[in-house]
Amino acid sequence: MPTLILVRHGRSTANTAGLLAGWTPGVSLDERGAAQAAALPERLAAVPLAEIVTSPLQRCQETLAPLLAARPELTPHTDDRIGECHYGDWSGRKLAELVDDPLMEVVQQHPSAAAFPGGESMRAMQHRAAEAVREWNARVERDHGPDAAYLMCSHGDIIKSLVADAIGLHLDLFQRISVEPCSVTAIRYTRLRPYLVRLGDTGDFASLAPREKPAEGDAPVGGGAGAP
Repeated sequence: MPTLILVRHGRSTANTAGLLAGWTPGVSLDERGAAQAAALPERLAAVPLAEIVTSPLQRCQETLAPLLAARPELTPHTDDRIGECHYGDWSGRKLAELVDDPLMEVVQQHPSAAAFPGGESMRAMQHRAAEAVREWNARVERDHGPDAAYLMCSHGDIIKSLVADAIGLHLDLFQRISVEPCSVTAIRYTRLRPYLVRLGDTGDFASLAPREKPAEGDAPVGGGAGAP
């Protein structure tokens, strides 16, 4: 079966403002995010891509624009199922304001039980994204052969949940996974099992250096802004 290249969108204005964007319209890439997107075609130059699938949200569309310009033979497919988690009443709010909400502890420690008010559960988010991947795997294999590679541009929590699904990790442990903006994660699917062959690769090791301000103990909901 095919190899799936998962790209998280570049750093967005919501990431730098500390907002939980969700499906809030008009969230674009910031200056650094645009530079990350511009570097994506060269980073993926050696990978022949059979298809490109994207979340409908603006920050993903902007991330893919340079890659699509470099590969005019590819027409992107939009799939709502790999769109961001529906955070409901939390959408557009500052993460700092949500830290003390009792639901945040559930999101961090027991995400399989977390359901956002006015939105969806994290279980439903993972299910729809995994179903999308399975359907696209079958479609890409049918149209392009079992050795084809294709790309999905999506969001932090979606990609983390797909990695957890691929490696058999319970959703309650998916907050242990980190994917920075414009990072590349690759999963090779076979008849019997998936193989995680890249995880959160940015090609930049600056994020591993000690930070002046220690990183928060909790996982950033939505994926965080990445290295400073």
